[in-house]
Amino acid sequence: MIRVQIVEREGADLYRTLVNAMREGELRTLHVKERGRKIVHERYPGWIAWSHSPRVITCKVFGQPGSEWQLFAAFLGRLAHKYPGSIAGIDVQFPETKRRVGRRKRVRRAHR
Repeated sequence: MIRVQIVEREGADLYRTLVNAMREGELRTLHVKERGRKIVHERYPGWIAWSHSPRVITCKVFGQPGSEWQLFAAFLGRLAHKYPGSIAGIDVQFPETKRRVGRRKRVRRAHR
């Protein structure tokens, strides 16, 4: 999971602009689901759960481990291309993931 906070410029209303653009098809590959609470991409697996408060959009990118970056890059790339004047800053967080460490298999050697 990747966490993203997007800080809007004063008076930009970026969240509402993005929801409307996705519903009307202006952002062709990104679509909103579940009454605007989830973003999905046509090609990349996973989804983005997002919410907003005054001037801050908070996103969590969910997907298959190792492929979340594709959805993340597509979303951020679209924002940077279409709405750079509405964004004051973007904060990206990569929460620490616990890696499973398995036991090493013991190799048996044939007796001679």
